[in-house]
Amino acid sequence: MVVGAELGDARAVRLMVEEVAGGFGGIDVLVNNAGVFEAHPIDETSYEEWQQAWAATVGVNLVGAANATWCAVRHMGPGGRIVNVASRGAFRGEPRAPAYGASKAGMIALGQSLAKALGPRGISVTAVAPGFTETEMAAEELEGSRGEARRAESPLGRVATPSEVAAAVLYLASPEAEMASGTVLDVNGASYLRL
Repeated sequence: MVVGAELGDARAVRLMVEEVAGGFGGIDVLVNNAGVFEAHPIDETSYEEWQQAWAATVGVNLVGAANATWCAVRHMGPGGRIVNVASRGAFRGEPRAPAYGASKAGMIALGQSLAKALGPRGISVTAVAPGFTETEMAAEELEGSRGEARRAESPLGRVATPSEVAAAVLYLASPEAEMASGTVLDVNGASYLRL
């Protein structure tokens, strides 16, 4: 079953989740993987552009994920899993796109709050924080000399592949990862290290 929705539209999110839950008789795993990235450096952006970038970015990356989560947990029983796809930008900052960094940090705080709230129901909530990954969203940044610089950020000399991030999500969605609830798993090839 493939169901889509504009995550900035709360009603559309609810209808999407209801359709999935109806089709499968419940929801076992929710992966909040939608994300938008729009450059809006504070010294180069008009106030109107600034407002638009924040509303669009936070509306999809954080509020959309929160709404999908609220809707999904109504159809989730013990053993349920929620995995939020955040970003290393939540920790290192995103000076050219501060709403992106803030929205991904918010996803982590949301997940950790819900790990506490939903743990008594047997629902585990985790996050992955990838660095640059070979995706359509990152394609332009990974071209030419900028791409070389991004790859050099990791001692492995490359960025992640989508399958590497998916493997981390798959683990966090598994029964074996229950005690990882509240965890943020970095998948950035040591390009950004934190305590």
